[in-house]
Amino acid sequence: MQALVAQLFEESRDDVYRYLLTLGLHPPLAQEAVQEVFLKLYTSLKKGEDIQNPRGWVFRVAHNHGLKVRARQSNEEPFDPNMEARLTAPAASTEHDLIERERMLGFHRAVEGLSEQQKRCLFLRMEGMRYPEIGSALGISASAVGEFLRRAVLRLRKVHDV
Repeated sequence: MQALVAQLFEESRDDVYRYLLTLGLHPPLAQEAVQEVFLKLYTSLKKGEDIQNPRGWVFRVAHNHGLKVRARQSNEEPFDPNMEARLTAPAASTEHDLIERERMLGFHRAVEGLSEQQKRCLFLRMEGMRYPEIGSALGISASAVGEFLRRAVLRLRKVHDV
């Protein structure tokens, strides 16, 4: 049981962390939440709970826990996700780097323009989860997942084609 949780933690912690960031959690709170999610997995397994899809279960718990943490953090000053990029980005050395940076900023702006559900579905799909798994993690139907993803892709294509 410990080996299963440890392996899943190693394989998924970065994915869960990034997902929690997309929910709007500040990085330190997202890191704490990741640990909390895997602790909940361990305790649930120890109690004998039958978890058929541990990765899907982890994202579902991360989603619910992340929303609770985000509600508590709303009293704090909002985190500017661009700040971390500005602090860690090296100085541009070539024209190609500048063009690439502008392209990525445009893409990030387009993603920020998506609805919360579209962003969540898109992120979980990028993590390799199937529609039913995403639906289970977010508490929506697989067909709703498909519709959110379809709309997200259409919107991103429009921005890309402009």
